[in-house]
Amino acid sequence: MIISIASGKGGTGKTTVATNLAVSIESGVEILDCDVEEPNAHLFLHPVIEHKESVAVVVPEVDEEKCTLCGKCAEICQFKAIVVLGKTVLTFPEMCHSCGGCFEVCSENALSETGRLVGTVEKGHRNGLDFVHGRLRVGEAMSPPLISKVRSFARPGMLTIIDAPPGTSCPVIAAIKGTDFVMMVTEPTPFGLHDLKLGVEAVKLLGIPCGLVINRSDIGDDKVREYAEQEDLPILMEIPFDRKIAEAYSRGELIVEVMPEWKEKFLGLYDQIKELAGREEARG
Repeated sequence: MIISIASGKGGTGKTTVATNLAVSIESGVEILDCDVEEPNAHLFLHPVIEHKESVAVVVPEVDEEKCTLCGKCAEICQFKAIVVLGKTVLTFPEMCHSCGGCFEVCSENALSETGRLVGTVEKGHRNGLDFVHGRLRVGEAMSPPLISKVRSFARPGMLTIIDAPPGTSCPVIAAIKGTDFVMMVTEPTPFGLHDLKLGVEAVKLLGIPCGLVINRSDIGDDKVREYAEQEDLPILMEIPFDRKIAEAYSRGELIVEVMPEWKEKFLGLYDQIKELAGREEARG
């Protein structure tokens, strides 16, 4: 089973929910931090890193002696990563999405594959909990290939918890696509509600069952709850605006370790997720 923890905006407590849920379950679970632009699950889990590897994507390199300047590669490229200007072919590796279309249409075999580094993946463990995260290279704009690499470490037969990037753009879709359940984390504020709506609509398009956790639930107003009721979006947990929780977070500590009574609450959250995901699977 793969559970994605997502949010329409940053700062809602997404990583807090993901890490505490993973630690509460204890065994047979792995956590994949797919927020590769600013991974922070490791700050709370403190894993022992055992493996590190660089991740590169394939980009074209032009052999000018073979190239006939036919322009077919430029025509097929939807991202303008390769263009023909006069008697010169220019490539823009940072814009290339590695689709391979240019290689397919080049009848002269004038293109060869070269790599462009996008980031690194680190893998480790914490007391039986498997841990993987990605770190996007500074200045790199394209995170989905690195997110896909992080997801490739998911092990069949284990419970996989994905800490997705915030927002609703391509990196989020790359992180949550094909998962069994999406847990949206929000806060009861106008900004929280606005971005929650965007996130829920994205999940609907993917056809993935979804639930809601409201963090700092005793501030703001009731409009998030009203929206959840309108959308038939189950509220599975509410986390209050508690000074002790905030202090634990600021020290990089887990709620379930500072306040052990919360472990049962997170286990209850997991039980609800299993029930909802199973119900959707039976319906499908």
